[in-house]
Amino acid sequence: MQKSKSRSIVFKIAKYFGITFAVLLGLLFLTPIVFEDQIKEQIKKTANERLSAELNYSDVSVSFFRHFPSLTLTLDNLSLNGSAPYKNEKFITAKEVSFGINVASLIFSKSVKIDQIYLSDSFINVKVNPNGEANYNIYKSQEQASKSKDSSDTALKLERIEILNSKIVYDDKSTKVHFDAFGFNYLGKGDLNKAVFDLYSKAKIEKLNIVYEDEPYLMNKKIDADLITKVNINSLSFFFQQNNLKINQLLVDFKGKFDILKDGYNMDFVIKSDNSKLYDVFTAFPPKYITWLAQTELKGNTNLLFTLKGKYIASQNIAPDLNLDVKINDGFVNYNKSAFPVSNLNLDIKTKVPSLNPDLVIVDAQNLSLNINQDYLKSKFMVKGVNTPDINGDFKAKIDLEKLVNALGIPDIKLKGSLASDIKTNGVFDQKNKRFPVTNGTINLENGYLKTPYYPNPITNIIIKSKIENQKGTFQDLKVNLKPTQFTFEGKPVFVEADLSNFDDLTYDVKAKGELDVNRIYKVFSQKGLDLDGFVKADVVLKGKQSDAEKGHYSKLHNKGTLELRNIGITSEYLPKKFIIKEGIFKINQDKMYFNNFLASYGQSDFTMNGYLQNVFNYATTNTGVLRGSFKSASRYINVDEFMSETSSETSVTQTSTPKTETKPENTQTGVIIIPTNLNLNFTANAQKVNFDKLKLQNAVGNLSMKKGKLTMQNTGFDLIGCKVTMNANYQAVTTKKANFDYAIKATDFDIKRAYNEIDVFRKMASAAEKAQGIVSLDYQLKGRLNANMEPVYPSLVGGGTLSVKDVKVRGLKMFNAVSKQTNSESMKNPDLSKVDIKTTVKNNIITVDRFKFKFAGFRPRIEGTTSLDGKLNLKMRLGLPPFGIFGIPLTVTGTQDNPKVKVGRKTEDLKETEDTEE
Repeated sequence: MQKSKSRSIVFKIAKYFGITFAVLLGLLFLTPIVFEDQIKEQIKKTANERLSAELNYSDVSVSFFRHFPSLTLTLDNLSLNGSAPYKNEKFITAKEVSFGINVASLIFSKSVKIDQIYLSDSFINVKVNPNGEANYNIYKSQEQASKSKDSSDTALKLERIEILNSKIVYDDKSTKVHFDAFGFNYLGKGDLNKAVFDLYSKAKIEKLNIVYEDEPYLMNKKIDADLITKVNINSLSFFFQQNNLKINQLLVDFKGKFDILKDGYNMDFVIKSDNSKLYDVFTAFPPKYITWLAQTELKGNTNLLFTLKGKYIASQNIAPDLNLDVKINDGFVNYNKSAFPVSNLNLDIKTKVPSLNPDLVIVDAQNLSLNINQDYLKSKFMVKGVNTPDINGDFKAKIDLEKLVNALGIPDIKLKGSLASDIKTNGVFDQKNKRFPVTNGTINLENGYLKTPYYPNPITNIIIKSKIENQKGTFQDLKVNLKPTQFTFEGKPVFVEADLSNFDDLTYDVKAKGELDVNRIYKVFSQKGLDLDGFVKADVVLKGKQSDAEKGHYSKLHNKGTLELRNIGITSEYLPKKFIIKEGIFKINQDKMYFNNFLASYGQSDFTMNGYLQNVFNYATTNTGVLRGSFKSASRYINVDEFMSETSSETSVTQTSTPKTETKPENTQTGVIIIPTNLNLNFTANAQKVNFDKLKLQNAVGNLSMKKGKLTMQNTGFDLIGCKVTMNANYQAVTTKKANFDYAIKATDFDIKRAYNEIDVFRKMASAAEKAQGIVSLDYQLKGRLNANMEPVYPSLVGGGTLSVKDVKVRGLKMFNAVSKQTNSESMKNPDLSKVDIKTTVKNNIITVDRFKFKFAGFRPRIEGTTSLDGKLNLKMRLGLPPFGIFGIPLTVTGTQDNPKVKVGRKTEDLKETEDTEE
């Protein structure tokens, strides 16, 4: 009986429990259905009220089972655009976004409270443009949101954020910081609804890439982070209180503060790793070091400290201060089981970059030392600044370079030789003020050998014995001794001895002998694709003083020898193309360098030169040395236009995580021809063909000189459209965009029709000659200014001269057509001129025509007045009537050359002058 009663009680409990479970299960299914419409409506309203960006999704559902036991609203295939200026680009896309809903708020409150957010398989794409404008400012301010009706119906009171298997890309153009996080998993807890709250976070990243200024710093790194962050929503401030990071095997402590300002950021970061293993540090390095690490035995302890403190406001050029301290104690490195490992590796370097300004950088290397058996390397140095660095250094070494390279596993380079060095330096290097650090020491290398991956053959038999002394910290006290320096390349030895002193007035004693392929030796050190070529064979002795060369005390010099050049490419800041000496032999005698039958080219131009250069050594070794010379040059073709100082500039193509965009080239810009000021050269030149600013000249001969940046041409002659032209001219560039010129020109009997058809500048200045025929001669002087396209600036032109016409037939000229119509004289349409001298002057864009007379068909016209270089007319004309022109009709011609207006009378209006605004 007792058993039966007990069974009945158990059965009833099971029955009520089952009913309760069934009811709860039913509620789990029914509650989402009952409240689904209400939840969907409130969520849509909230999105419209709180978000300023476009939100799209494919489907929406409500369930307890997606993130049990939370009741969640799930948006499938969500996409959310960014804020301005990225409104048309995706900010967040996700396979699934779920919002956890407070169930009590559905039953007991009018508002729907969201306290959890879940993202899975999402892509968060954060962008910031160069002005600091970001795409994540999508949440409307409370002031904006309050303007919408019933904004209190839905409350966003987050307590949990969870992100699963997602990808984050952060691309900030203002700070030049870019990072990618793949396989990103994040869990954040806290009362995110408060203005100030603590956020407890755990994050794992399968692969992290960090790039700064296009340089990779971390690539493919695994991250495990446990963080506590205090967040202030009102001030958009983040305070990182306790943050433990693990980058692969390196443990890092991260603390700091980050404030988002209106136009930038305020940062105070401290990242450190104390007493870490050297091996663990290298696990956080880029992949190529991981490959190296797999073959390397690495021991030792390290301390790392990185700080970044201050404001970053791009628009005001404000940047934070950066400090980086690195220490390595008792390091041991042995790559690939080398027989001679590196031991006692010690490193202590502190780097400061105030305001992220490289000019203010301070590098303090208090210790850099290592041993390989009995060999050693000990160094310490401090460098302040970049432009005029203050250097304090001490370098001592006695080491076998091959053992060092093998023990460290330095890739791609084979280096051998015994290096012995002991050098100390302290002071400022300032070339402008001729300051050089107080320096004493030697650097010697024996049995040297160098092979790089850029060229198949090595440089061998390298011997360097050098000594440098400077007791007073001036250029004057600097002494450099190289005795000897030698090496063998491609089976050919090169020997150099040099003794240099007093760099204020350089005293030199140099001997050089050997053959060198510049192209090949350059490839030993440089990657393919860079262009420097040429061949040099030298056997020279140079001894003397810079001042003796400058003052002409040639008897005190002892410079002799030969220098053979082939295919030497010479580049200059003034020239867009490379000037190539195809072949030539210099014979050096005292301060002169003679050359015979030099063959050279520049673009399409070719030159054969004979003569001499003077003061070459002084010119080559100083910025003030003037190169003097005199030589003859002959050419089959010279294209002067190729010497323009600037060529078209294109904006480089940039590539980010988005598809690459290409900026179209800017407008093509040219520049005037620059004559370097440190040249004093005389040419006697002739060229069969010359192309200059669309002028095609033939049989050009003349004497040219360059001095102090000025080009002078005397008795220059050439053939142009079949006529002989002689000219004297001066030309000098003022800037790369502007030049002054003056010239006097004589041209006898050239054909008007050919001139109009073949000379561009003639068409511009004498457009009325389009339908003229006949022979003219010119004797004219003109000066003015050229613009960046080597074209004359018309208001700057000043000059005058005589244009003589002979047997000229004018056909279809609008001015004479208008005169014919006004005077009812058909013969005025196409006048024939037998011989007329027309004298004109040019100033302020106006050509003044002196009175001249001519006759045809019984008429005796007389013309005087002004025309402008842009085609406007203001001419007075008297048409003398047959038979003797005693009686005449006064006419005025105004308007333009294309639309002349002829009236009877004498009244005219002066043309407006255009003065040259530049001096």
